[in-house]
Amino acid sequence: MSRFLPRLAAALAALLLPAAAAGCGGTAEEGEAATGDGSGGKVSLVAYSTPKEAYEELIPAFQKTPAGKGVDFDQSYGASGDQSRAVESGLPADIVALSLAPDVDRLIEPGLVDAGWADDEYDGFITTSVVVFAVRKDNPKDIRTWDDVVEEGVEVITPNPFTSGGAKWNLMAAYGSQTEQGKSPDEALDFLRKVLTNTPVQDKSAREALQTFAGGKGDVLLAYENEAITAQNAGIELDYVIPDQTILIENPAAVTSEAESPEAAEAFLDYLHTPEAQEIFSSKGYRSILTDTIDERTYPTPATLFEIDAFGGWDKVNEELFDPETGSVAEIQRDLGVSTAG
Repeated sequence: MSRFLPRLAAALAALLLPAAAAGCGGTAEEGEAATGDGSGGKVSLVAYSTPKEAYEELIPAFQKTPAGKGVDFDQSYGASGDQSRAVESGLPADIVALSLAPDVDRLIEPGLVDAGWADDEYDGFITTSVVVFAVRKDNPKDIRTWDDVVEEGVEVITPNPFTSGGAKWNLMAAYGSQTEQGKSPDEALDFLRKVLTNTPVQDKSAREALQTFAGGKGDVLLAYENEAITAQNAGIELDYVIPDQTILIENPAAVTSEAESPEAAEAFLDYLHTPEAQEIFSSKGYRSILTDTIDERTYPTPATLFEIDAFGGWDKVNEELFDPETGSVAEIQRDLGVSTAG
């Protein structure tokens, strides 16, 4: 154990601390902006926490293209809901790249994002993933199914769904795992209660939840597949299991109406859809939006893969489950003494 701790500390530092990126203005955490003086304009990227490592390669690669020459970047990473609210409250952003579509939609009413932001051939998404179980090396508790997750004595780590988009994906994967097996909505909610009862701590973001798990707490981390792969690539000792029933995660990005460098921002967003950029995303554990390029050996199709539309879409899900005052999950959280404040 004493030999493992230095490796763990180094791996966590690589994942969790701001990293300087030559020629792209560096990175910043939770709204802190790094600066630069690129002659091609400056793009402020406000993103959710988990794709940080991907952008550390994507930005320099874009800067090598004709469209990206001389473009500098500010970067901010944090919990998706928090990032969306920060932009709404005035955090400068040329591009928002968030965990789920409603966090972008929130910016439509204040006029920060165009109502047609998702009107492209990719429906506004730049990456996809699935929810998986990250477990301790060699899976000592043999956690392979959703029923295993709610066994007595199993500690679950997942973020707070009222700050983290990743947490919402996790809980909807758990919910859908039940309805896909013929359970009723009430039975699926009871299953969510069991999951959250087994969750001793709910961090603000998916990346903070990974930090908690990597630090030794919990038996299973509900996570994006790409987050588990990123952790493995950083030397964190864990395995992951793709459950038979899981949800297709779709992550959006949009240029804001207040972008200071709109042409550069649009060029970068266009670049994120290219095969070159999608290959970089794939190397970081994301599933490509160019479906004909997905390597099934690395990214096998789950036995039962469902989408958020199976539950009426995010508008309905957020109203019925995640409304902080009246949602079913909010009621569960209050019963457990957990905050529903965003």
